[in-house]
Amino acid sequence: MAVVVLDNGAYTAKVGLATQDEPQVIPNCIMKAKSERRRAFVGNQIEECRDTSALFYILAFQRGYLLNWDTQKTVWDYIFSKEGIGCTLENRNIVITEPQMNFHSVQEAMLEMLFEEYRVAGMYKATAADLAAFNYVADSEERTTMQTLNCIIIDVGYSFTHIVPFVLGRRVLEAIRRIDVGGKALTNHLKELISYRHLNVMDESHVVNQIKEDVCFVAEDFKDAMSVHHSEKRRKEIAVEYVLPDFTTVKRGYIRVPGQPREDEEQQQMVPLCNERFTVPEVLFNPSDIGIQQVGIPEAVADALQACPWEAHRELLLNILIVGGSSQFPGFLPRLKRDLRALVPDDLEVSLICPEDPVRYAWYGGREVATSPNFDEFIYTRDDYEEFGIHGLPQR
Repeated sequence: MAVVVLDNGAYTAKVGLATQDEPQVIPNCIMKAKSERRRAFVGNQIEECRDTSALFYILAFQRGYLLNWDTQKTVWDYIFSKEGIGCTLENRNIVITEPQMNFHSVQEAMLEMLFEEYRVAGMYKATAADLAAFNYVADSEERTTMQTLNCIIIDVGYSFTHIVPFVLGRRVLEAIRRIDVGGKALTNHLKELISYRHLNVMDESHVVNQIKEDVCFVAEDFKDAMSVHHSEKRRKEIAVEYVLPDFTTVKRGYIRVPGQPREDEEQQQMVPLCNERFTVPEVLFNPSDIGIQQVGIPEAVADALQACPWEAHRELLLNILIVGGSSQFPGFLPRLKRDLRALVPDDLEVSLICPEDPVRYAWYGGREVATSPNFDEFIYTRDDYEEFGIHGLPQR
């Protein structure tokens, strides 16, 4: 039977059989809409909702850890049904991800859920960074193996950003760094800015998230970009008007093109956006902008590097892999490279690798694990669970 691969993220679950070319990306939450009060939308069912204004999210993850098991079970029931991937978990092996430094109690609950409720035959759990590293080795044209891999994985997720160095194929636990900023914090910051300056969108997480994805970018030189208001010409280059959805004629908002009005555009509600476009993603580089007293991604990478063996530094900086949905902002890579270049020794080269699909990248790594010839040696079987429980689970 084909192995199920589930990259169980805090915002979306990437799931599919190891025999498939690509996974489905399913919202990992339950949503309720004002327009249809009696119905809860699970996963991709949200596409059936006619009016997604004031959408209320019930998330399985709180602050990056899986704590709401009732919600998670509802989403997994949907995923492993005819509506989802079309097969159940019973008597199948599963490759599943968990957060860095996951709590023992959460690991125990996950094990119990998979073996008792879903009756899986066996499981292999790893972090998304582990799977991304595995995929990086599979993708590399040089003769890199997991045993010789030196790289740094930057996972810019929904709740957190993690910096995870690998030396000779193993995570350097004392060098892992976590920043409490991810896609969720950016969306919330944009909500506050628009609500303060234009109109109240504090209940519109879904719409504001779309605005963030459509208009935001990372400024290569933030100080220079902030002088946008000094000249009308520069302001015109940055300022955009975003047409908000009304859920009758406009289902999803879009950037208004000056001089090319669409039909009925005059009646639509618009939000003018200027420096919000780059001040929001700037939080990834300066979390103190929103009161989080932590360093940004470049400083965290430099700090993680210092905790690694010095002889690996050169190779680590040549293999910095960036994954996660919030790494997709235009300008993110050049800015990160520029800032990081200033923090590390001049004689070391810095090379950033951003895959074509940073959201699904870890899932592809899970597929590589599931189809590797010695996969059966790594899995924790139902017999192991019945004999040893949580205590027999191999710690990676």
